Amino acid sequence: MSHHQPAVVPSSGVSDSPSDNGSLKGKSKAENDGYPSDSVPPTAPALAAQQGQRMEAAMGDAILRFLRIRKPRRNDTYDLDAVATQPSIWDSPDIERYKELYIHPQWENWSAFDPNFRWTWREENAVRHKVDWKIMVWMCIMFAALNIDRNNIQNAVSDNMLDDLGITHADYVSSFNRWETHNIGQTISRVGFLVAELPSQLISKRIGPDMWIPIQLCIFSLISAMQFFLKGRASFLATRYLIATFQGGFIPDTILYLSYWYTGTRFWMSSQLVDIGVGFAAVGMLSMRGMLGYEGWRWLFLIEGAFTFLIGVASFFLMPQSPARTKSWWNPKGYFTEHEQKIIVNSVIRDDPQKGGMYNRQGLTVRQIWECTKDYDMWPLYALGLLFGLPKYPVNQYLTLSFRGLGFNVIESNLLSIPYIVGSCITMLAITAFSELVNNRSFVSMAEDAWLLPCFVALIALPEPIGPWAYFAISTVLLSFPYTHPIQVAWTSRNAGSVQNRTVSASLYNMWVQVSGMIGANIYQPSDSPRYFKANTGLLVICVWMCLIQYPGTFFYYRWRNNQKAKKWDAMTPEEQHHYRTTTTDKGNKRLDFRFAT
Repeated sequence: MSHHQPAVVPSSGVSDSPSDNGSLKGKSKAENDGYPSDSVPPTAPALAAQQGQRMEAAMGDAILRFLRIRKPRRNDTYDLDAVATQPSIWDSPDIERYKELYIHPQWENWSAFDPNFRWTWREENAVRHKVDWKIMVWMCIMFAALNIDRNNIQNAVSDNMLDDLGITHADYVSSFNRWETHNIGQTISRVGFLVAELPSQLISKRIGPDMWIPIQLCIFSLISAMQFFLKGRASFLATRYLIATFQGGFIPDTILYLSYWYTGTRFWMSSQLVDIGVGFAAVGMLSMRGMLGYEGWRWLFLIEGAFTFLIGVASFFLMPQSPARTKSWWNPKGYFTEHEQKIIVNSVIRDDPQKGGMYNRQGLTVRQIWECTKDYDMWPLYALGLLFGLPKYPVNQYLTLSFRGLGFNVIESNLLSIPYIVGSCITMLAITAFSELVNNRSFVSMAEDAWLLPCFVALIALPEPIGPWAYFAISTVLLSFPYTHPIQVAWTSRNAGSVQNRTVSASLYNMWVQVSGMIGANIYQPSDSPRYFKANTGLLVICVWMCLIQYPGTFFYYRWRNNQKAKKWDAMTPEEQHHYRTTTTDKGNKRLDFRFAT
């Protein structure tokens, strides 16, 4: 459900930017906002006078007002009891035809779907807060569990974990093998993610994300805890692969689940906050070295793995199947009343009618997967997934090892890894506000590489030898980059255009991100140490390429595709447009009334 604002008696200049999942469907103002010109018959109940904002736009607007960059308009008056129901194709006289076209007979939310249902902003705000508390908070906790078991390896290696496992032998050879094994460990983790992404999505579609996500959590948490018993190089590499395999697909599965409740996603800030807490917790657990004769990093894996396993078990009971199916034997009253269910379901399906095209226990066929894979309009986003995050990986993955090499002890290395996480939280809020100012995805997403560019210039230009505190300062600024990955995930979901394409494209995008991580894990090599001039120069070139070529190219590609569609669509009469909607065999983002987000 989108973050709507109360209906506004509009003053001049009121923005009416379209919903994140809306499509441009016609030539009038209403159609340009994403609604067909014949959408509201004379006998239909009243609809909202003001279009709601995307969630990220609402958050960005709040940040801008808090910073006094944007001031409230004096003439705006808010009526919480005004109708909040947004116009959509479900207000068309041919509603039965649209039901056949868009809604699967086994869709789990049929009982709550009512095109004539209307609700107010006051009711929507109350339900939104309830969904946030019942659904979003727990999703944040589960995402935190993923991050704990995925990232605690960085804390563990700062406690001489690789030496304890007998990986090193002599000074030079030790240095080489340490980095080589760490590189292999990071690479094999990415391979696990890559291999599991698409199969995980297919399992999730077959048994439902409400079942598969808790299963994933429990399995990778147990494997993570079992790292307490690591004996050497082979067991280290095996556990890294297995953990990543069962974590693969977790993020796309989570996005799929949240799409049942929201028109977008917003749990990414939790990852930054959890990293801060894990950094402090690691200091305490690594200090347990010697307890019962075991090293501190073993206790770190055991305690954090047990903690995240409990989260996985609880998730079986705290993840309802869908907005209309929240009752169970342990929760006979369910999460929401019938009225609240209708608000959630109808707001989501009005925002994106194609979300009813599949039910949440319906698998995908090989043919459907192939059709989604060869969707060339998604390829520019996959290319972004491959390259945009590549420059950050080497510095991030070897941060604590680099601090140890510069003379900081275990506790100092872990504490010094916290400031950049705080900085990243701040820049994430800033990029959210910036996205509201410019209402654009291509150039907002480019901010990450634009931020990294001058930092790599500094790493290359500073004279030898670089001091430990100078490196700390540069690496902290570099890793405080504005995290734009969630923007690109939502962008991919938006441009997919259908449930099945959204499922596959989310996996394919993340698969390319994992390939990027595999490459990033092997960029820093011992022969280029300690300053890594060759590697950092290459990363600088990638930043320049992304800022000057790839992001602008993606923007102009989607604008060109929209112009192509608009030229054909605008040449049609209203009758021809209506005939197209009810008879076309075009699907998803290939429909003429679909517009790509740029």
